[in-house]
Amino acid sequence: MAATDTVRILLPDNRNYEIRIGSGLLDAASSWQGLPKAGAAVIVSNETVAPLYAERLKSQLRAVYPRVDLVVLPDGEQHKDWASLNRICDHLLGEALDRRTVLFALGGGVIGDMTGFAAAIYMRGVPFVQVPTTLLAQVDSSVGGKTAINHPLGKNMLGAFYQPERVIADLDSLDSLPDRELRAGLAEIIKYGPIADAGFLCWIEDNLDALLARDKAVLGYAVRRSCEIKADVVGQDEREQGLRAILNFGHTIGHAIEAGLGYGAWLHGEAVACGMVLAADLSQRKGLMPTAFVGRLRALIERAGLPVRPPKLGAERYLQLMRVDKKAEAGAIRFVLIEELGRAGLHAVPDALIAETLAAYGAA
Repeated sequence: MAATDTVRILLPDNRNYEIRIGSGLLDAASSWQGLPKAGAAVIVSNETVAPLYAERLKSQLRAVYPRVDLVVLPDGEQHKDWASLNRICDHLLGEALDRRTVLFALGGGVIGDMTGFAAAIYMRGVPFVQVPTTLLAQVDSSVGGKTAINHPLGKNMLGAFYQPERVIADLDSLDSLPDRELRAGLAEIIKYGPIADAGFLCWIEDNLDALLARDKAVLGYAVRRSCEIKADVVGQDEREQGLRAILNFGHTIGHAIEAGLGYGAWLHGEAVACGMVLAADLSQRKGLMPTAFVGRLRALIERAGLPVRPPKLGAERYLQLMRVDKKAEAGAIRFVLIEELGRAGLHAVPDALIAETLAAYGAA
């Protein structure tokens, strides 16, 4: 892999931007050049990531912006809420920062989503840059412009589509990632194979041990290929009117697990991994995929050290939570199902069939 790989997101109205992937990008002056001019930059991070990387990012941004501020939020999915969002807005308003201020999201998916949402609503929109420091954020949440906070009744239910100016994915930041977080990120990488690229699924199976060992070249390819697939999908369907829904493979049950257990009990990637297994099972029950596919995907997810059995919340509770999923329509629960290896689609699934799958996996 080259020192820096670049994947471009191509959007209407010339709102294109780059995802830069490589090692040493956080400390490279070129990463921060060519961004919107402003009197101030505000880094938003959390209590875990800020001590590791905030000063390094500050030192780079001081060469570009006259003023660089830092807002540090509590860490964890349970803090992806109005209170944390208001802390960002309180700083922006309290310091009388203008609408040209640039926000920098330094952290994982929670920080990226909240910073992006704050950027979308502050003075009706200020520019922001994603600086993802987790594998999950680098391959998924930092790319494509989905920003949101959680509500007790549903995950990511309050938000906006708002694209960043740039994504800087420094692979070196993965060195400090706990093993559990690394494995959670692998779930979103695995997702791209069944929905869009059968060959990539084979590659993941062949290279899973190297991914778990944090081989930089292998991680770099996985991040790049994941971003390429997502960039292609987002470029065709920015606001999730059709095709982009396939990126939610595993998320319908995954989001229900997160909300049902309380945000933070399971990591997002853990819940998505389990949700993919159950969605694969539903694909088989709907007659779309053979039983062998379900076993193959389950085996890969187990090898990655991720859960394949959901918590026992009861079928009625799961159905209740899934009815507030953003893909639900007129009360009908819709799932992203695999139609053939490398292709997915959105399908309405009867409650009875969902209950069968939940019962088969001990969750009913």
